Amino acid sequence: MLAVVTAVGCGDDRADPEQVQAEDPGPVHVHGLGVNPSDGALFVATHTGLFRAAEGQRRARRVAGRYQDTMGFTVIGPDRFLGSGHPDLREKLPPFLGLIESRDGGQSWRPLSLQGKVDFHVLEASGRSIYGYGSDFESRKPRFLRSGDRGRSWQQLDAPEPLIALAISPTDPRRLIASSERRVFSSRDAGRSWSPLNAPSAGLLAWTEGGVFVASADGRIWRNADAGESWQAVSAAGGDPAAFDSGRADQLLVALHDGTVKLSSDHGQRWSVRSQP
Repeated sequence: MLAVVTAVGCGDDRADPEQVQAEDPGPVHVHGLGVNPSDGALFVATHTGLFRAAEGQRRARRVAGRYQDTMGFTVIGPDRFLGSGHPDLREKLPPFLGLIESRDGGQSWRPLSLQGKVDFHVLEASGRSIYGYGSDFESRKPRFLRSGDRGRSWQQLDAPEPLIALAISPTDPRRLIASSERRVFSSRDAGRSWSPLNAPSAGLLAWTEGGVFVASADGRIWRNADAGESWQAVSAAGGDPAAFDSGRADQLLVALHDGTVKLSSDHGQRWSVRSQP
């Protein structure tokens, strides 16, 4: 997930529910991306709701008529998603959703834990392990948490710096790559300790079987094939990235700030438009 932003706090400036029903704003500010293994559909998590573009379709459409601000978002299985953020204003829910789950492709969501307590802006999962970085409701201070039991209980971790992105190794959920606005770090012990990486740029992260990828603020894509110290500039995304993640079959997805989502099937060397707002 990345789902990723440049600040931990966020304002509650969502549109009035009567207004958004009358005039749909469409996808605004992409927070996260994912592909549903059940049907290959692209899901785009935004400030104004979750959107879906079926395989072969270029236009993403609003899911279930809902306007939930899905800040953190990650796909964990067929039709199964994890999220966090802020509710649709028509719902009687606390402003911080904690960890929520959908088992029907985003049609509905249920709380798992931390409701009313935490807003995760960075959310990633692998197997039973879930990592979340975001804001505590009571103090509004950053919180970095890990769950080893699929979100039922949590332990506090220390982030090396305020995080904008996190990626988990596809082969070992204890191995992490994290990025602040300044530097990239690695952990081999599930986030208990961190070491700086000699990366050419900080930025948004994705980790596939093809290596670790960084999308820098200027849109350049960097690849580290073995999670070591050797990095290669592979391409440019064609704009400033708002979200960056892996798709399926080792693909990469990048969302630009205008809402365009691009897809690469060759480790970031070439990009094609997957969906447009």
